[in-house]
Amino acid sequence: MTNSMYEACIQACLKCAVACDTCAASCLREDDVKMMARCIQTDMDCADVCRTAAALMARDSDFAKAFCKVCAQVCRACGEECKQHKAEHCQRCAEACMACADECERMAA
Repeated sequence: MTNSMYEACIQACLKCAVACDTCAASCLREDDVKMMARCIQTDMDCADVCRTAAALMARDSDFAKAFCKVCAQVCRACGEECKQHKAEHCQRCAEACMACADECERMAA
């Protein structure tokens, strides 16, 4: 059972990680993959950071709050990158990233 004070943030992080993985994979299928390179890289970074943040919260780590501050920064950067692209998967990813950033900022406050 996860710590209930972290539950919303853990769920937002896991949802964001899946959205980022989906976006990166979908970007790799776009006609102009080179144009999507920054999006793919940011997606992969964000997914990894989100999964780590969720794991730290699940363990009630002493580093969870500090790491969630970083996670919020990475999520915002990824969301901003994804917003620049018209693809539906990028737009969905941007929404998940911004929602996760909001949750991480609340949790870390």
